[in-house]
Amino acid sequence: MSFRALCLNTLCVSALLSGVGPVRFFALSAAHAQDGTAQNVAPAKNAANPKHTTSPVAQSSAPSQVAAPVVAGKEEDLVVKASRNNRMYVSSGGDLGALGHKKGLDVPFNIRSYNASLILNQQSQTLGDVLLNDPTVRTTTGYGNYAQLFQIRGFTLYGDDIAIDGLYGVTPRQLVSPQLYESVQVLNGASAFLNGAAPGGSAIGGNVNLISKRAAATDITRVTGDYTSSAQGGGAVDISRRFGQDRAYGFRFNAAGMDGETPIDGERRADIALGGAFDWHNDDTRINMNMNYQKQQVFGGRSAIIVSSLATGMPAPLPTSPSKNWGQRWAYTDLSYLFGTMGIEHDFGKNVTVYGKFGAQSGNEMGNYATTTLTNSRTGAGTVGAMATAYNVMNEATQAGVRAHVETGFIKHEINAGGSAIWEESDSAYAMSLVGVSGNIYNPTQFTPNETYARGNMSDPGRVSWNKLYSLFLSDTMTFWHDRISLTGGFRYQDILSNSYAYGSGEMQTHYNSSAFSPVIGLVIHPVKHVAVYFNRIQGLSAGSVVGSTYVNAGQVFAPYESTQYEVGAKYDIGRFSAGVAFYQTSMPYGVVEAYGNTGQLLYSQNGQERNRGMELTFNGEIIRGLRFNGGLTLIDAKQVRAASEDNNGKTAIGVPNYTINGNLEYDVPFVKGLTLVGRVISTGKQQFNNANSAHLPAWSRFDLGARYTFLVRGKALTTRFEVDNVGNQRYWASVYQSNLIMGDPETFKFSITADL
Repeated sequence: MSFRALCLNTLCVSALLSGVGPVRFFALSAAHAQDGTAQNVAPAKNAANPKHTTSPVAQSSAPSQVAAPVVAGKEEDLVVKASRNNRMYVSSGGDLGALGHKKGLDVPFNIRSYNASLILNQQSQTLGDVLLNDPTVRTTTGYGNYAQLFQIRGFTLYGDDIAIDGLYGVTPRQLVSPQLYESVQVLNGASAFLNGAAPGGSAIGGNVNLISKRAAATDITRVTGDYTSSAQGGGAVDISRRFGQDRAYGFRFNAAGMDGETPIDGERRADIALGGAFDWHNDDTRINMNMNYQKQQVFGGRSAIIVSSLATGMPAPLPTSPSKNWGQRWAYTDLSYLFGTMGIEHDFGKNVTVYGKFGAQSGNEMGNYATTTLTNSRTGAGTVGAMATAYNVMNEATQAGVRAHVETGFIKHEINAGGSAIWEESDSAYAMSLVGVSGNIYNPTQFTPNETYARGNMSDPGRVSWNKLYSLFLSDTMTFWHDRISLTGGFRYQDILSNSYAYGSGEMQTHYNSSAFSPVIGLVIHPVKHVAVYFNRIQGLSAGSVVGSTYVNAGQVFAPYESTQYEVGAKYDIGRFSAGVAFYQTSMPYGVVEAYGNTGQLLYSQNGQERNRGMELTFNGEIIRGLRFNGGLTLIDAKQVRAASEDNNGKTAIGVPNYTINGNLEYDVPFVKGLTLVGRVISTGKQQFNNANSAHLPAWSRFDLGARYTFLVRGKALTTRFEVDNVGNQRYWASVYQSNLIMGDPETFKFSITADL
């Protein structure tokens, strides 16, 4: 059955449910309405153990002698529970790698988690759709393809460097289907100590970690059908069960997909995501395992525009119609991944826990891409190249450690020690056209690609890279003065081994092997309850360079790039509402090419440096009864401190906006029970177009509006949703990542209906 058929079948199920008997709409009593706002969808204390689970829904007390009120009360409880489970929920805290899962108020870092109901309500098809809600993150597109990249604190996060359950190397590289995950966690700032060096060399300004769905304390049978303009139909199934003695065994199954034409002219996308998770626990041992399959396809897609060949003083081109597609009809990408993780934890008494994790990914990527290189921003003229690629990846990752709690006098210690390792092998081949075809982004023309230059065998790609990263870490978090002060100190030893091989022949071209220590120090002070002030010094780490043959210092191997971050901030968290402010500075070195005296030769060095300073202000939770807000403000000052050209020293880095603003509002309409209105604003400041700062992209803002309605049909909860993204079809250039110019998405209509059976 196709996923479009699944969507139609889901709607038919809903119609049949309504046809069995009269559709009933139930109002909340005042007592239930008050209870619903007070508990704020707090997660169960221990979802893995039902004996410690607390229900978020008030249960009816003694049964009544009158039958009708009892039924009505039960139905009201169902509406309360369904409405509450659909709320936008953003929590402070998450998985901090070496330090384990922590509350945001107790750690010297800025971390937030976006829950599964937000992903469902917004019909998110990619990870970028979820991160549109974060005021500190902006999404852009990779070179020549449709891969999503993310910018946090002005630095790039590659898809290769997104983690699943705390493990690097397991996540699909280019596009991520978010329907398989219980939460999406965003950590602002460097994380070399917490998570180790990212294998792709990014994660300098922040990190994203995906938490897999597992069996919930309450059984779930959820069917969703959805539609997105201009002609995309899809659906999803989510089944969760616990069984056995003490409900110790758990199983979760998820299937989701969509297929059809997007609002961009001539572009079609299709995706499938399947996930199965199993877990078991007793009093001192917890085991979980999940296996996932994801396939994302794009046909005739609109790619980024390369602008590096433009004259320095030439301005950015005027935005075209948001639905304009300058891509080629033959362009496509086909991304398939099989991946999974497994974890085990065991408690030795109350004070010692040992744990281990393992993950693996097998990926296959095929594509033929049409990339426009702009040569005149005023007329829109340029050249269009063609390149076909085949890329296979096989990755493995593991992590193990021990967490111990001890006391020495009046000081409590949490000691974390362990290690991690990642193995990555990539096979690749490509074919490309040597001469570009004349084109124009305002008046695009179609042509047949002539890809005559090839490297490697497209039907059987050969090995082009092999990487191994392993690390050891140790930390001590000391808590004293009635738990009001905690001080964390530690380090991670990281070794990076990387080999690259020639296309086709498989002959080794470069060999890199280097190591570094990444220290951390963090301080948290709780002056009063629910308030914390904090400080951290932590580093980011990525592999250095092996100098190529065209430079006078050919063959030189540089030590890993070490980026140093200083951060100070404050947090406020009362459960139903949290707020935070952070001030930071991160200095990142990078490679530059310099003249070697008067010899006419060139020298490659790591003397370049970018320094980003900024402020982050975030708010999450319920402002007043029935009104919830998520969003904030970020100010960034990204400077080229030591640029390749001295004339650019002190200039702003390309593509880093001077501010970003997000605001998400949900309002439960009091006079129409079960109805929630939704609004979102996304605003991004100006972005410099070139290193000389002679031109920039103007600031832009986008507005999204929507509503959802929860009601009962024969005792079953149904939720309908309608949303319009980019209301008014605003035309804007969303970002200019390095030399890639990305257009903003056009106005998009979304509709879905979910039945909890």
